[in-house]
Amino acid sequence: MSVKVDAVLCMSCGGCVGVCPSLALELENGIKLVPVDEDCTDCGICERFCPVGAIKVDSQKRRLRER
Repeated sequence: MSVKVDAVLCMSCGGCVGVCPSLALELENGIKLVPVDEDCTDCGICERFCPVGAIKVDSQKRRLRER
């Protein structure tokens, strides 16, 4: 999976869900952030948007995709 969410840091604010152009993030029961890997394009928007740094996108996969 290319998107990792730190459940301890995540505040479940949902901001990342709103900015994801691929709709690859979901809030499960309004509290647990769940990445939908098959929809993720590794763009990194969610990672940059997260106010607490709870999201990490595998940049190696992103670089391979850009080639």
